[in-house]
Amino acid sequence: MSETALATAAAAPGSPVEFPAGAPSAARTLDKSAAAAPSLIARDRGLLWHPYAPLDGPDPYAVTGASGTRLQLQASDGERFEAVDAMSSWWSAIHGYRHPVLDEAVRRQTEQFSHVMFGGLTHEPAVRLAEQLVELAPDPLEHVFLADSGSVSVEVALKLAVQYQAAVGRPGRQRFLALRGGYHGDTFAAMSVCDPVDGMHAAFPGLVAQQHFLPRPPAARLNNDGELVADASEVTGWIAELEETAARHARELAGIIVEPVLQGAGGMYSYAPECLQALRRVADEHGLLLIFDEIATGFGRTGRLFASEWAGVAPDVMCVGKALTGGYLTLAALLCSGEVAAAITASEFRALLHGPTFMANPLACAVATASLELLDSADWRKQVQHVQQGLSAALAPAADMDSVRDVRGLGAVGVVQLDRPVDIPAITRAALEHGVWVRPFRDLIYTMPPYVSSAEDLAAIGAGITAAVARVHG
Repeated sequence: MSETALATAAAAPGSPVEFPAGAPSAARTLDKSAAAAPSLIARDRGLLWHPYAPLDGPDPYAVTGASGTRLQLQASDGERFEAVDAMSSWWSAIHGYRHPVLDEAVRRQTEQFSHVMFGGLTHEPAVRLAEQLVELAPDPLEHVFLADSGSVSVEVALKLAVQYQAAVGRPGRQRFLALRGGYHGDTFAAMSVCDPVDGMHAAFPGLVAQQHFLPRPPAARLNNDGELVADASEVTGWIAELEETAARHARELAGIIVEPVLQGAGGMYSYAPECLQALRRVADEHGLLLIFDEIATGFGRTGRLFASEWAGVAPDVMCVGKALTGGYLTLAALLCSGEVAAAITASEFRALLHGPTFMANPLACAVATASLELLDSADWRKQVQHVQQGLSAALAPAADMDSVRDVRGLGAVGVVQLDRPVDIPAITRAALEHGVWVRPFRDLIYTMPPYVSSAEDLAAIGAGITAAVARVHG
């Protein structure tokens, strides 16, 4: 594609992306691979572990193509589906699939070099991405560590906080204050700051570090003015508990880690922005690092570029991932303030003690740079507003169903919460038969679709989820 074509490839909110001439169509991809899909599933069965699934669990669906907002899938019984992806591949593919700008970014970087070690070396994609992140991030975040995944970025953030406290003369501060209902990843330190009941603490007794937890902040919803509001008395009570807990444990705490405003995998739960303001104040009072996990919420998902903007506060450390590369390659980043970086540099070790083999992978950095540029040129605010309005209208009928306890949303997130656990295989199949791919969990059927979703896509998501609930749960 020409430079001009690449610059204009971003679609207006709700309009389809123009794919380059000669790109393989989803239909052709389906024709070539569909016949092999059942045998692919059979080969997968009992061989590959899938996320949080037993080896003898339900068969996965075979992906035979993906383009724009659509997936081409085939079941083990041979039935084929074209489905709107309501999940953005776990919230990452914000520009959809096979976007010409992102495809081109990967191709160009491959022609130069696909990977080099980052120890003792640097390269343009890494430096440019770091510059972009610092430009986008709230002050005072000005230093960047590029990690392999979101969980790894959280691991590094927690290590950074412990290193920082030791560097400033408080080596005994090695625990963290976190929120119930939170989720920060599956690696060991990250697991320790996830919800202690619904997380994986019980599966690894004695190995997962013991942390301190606050109750979930009071729930918040959007009012007619587009503000997130919660019950004022509940907020006051929660802040009092925060202050008491932090004061009691301050001498052992290195920092506070939270998902700002929206808890993701812990329950798709929005809470009062005032609580973030209180966290900032308490962290400053007790010398704690405030860590915001923006892996799921960053880059516009909640209607703000970063969810912390709902409260007008900035953290000392921020983790980002998922949408960073537009879903193309695994990459995450940690950003920290100059004060934190200076303390680390002046410490005994002088370095942040982490260094993955694939740190700052050039392909991932190149496509991340292209994704961030595309986010800006496509006017993500209008895109997310379009998705929010479309999901609000499309999911509204579900609120009248007997099995539905709540319907809610924030930005490009829509949630249908049932009064019972979701029958995941049945809901998944029923939604597919209505042309929608969802991946429910617990009592939640939720959607975080690509920002480029059309009005028709959003209507289909709402209709598919509602029909699936009606069929399976009544």
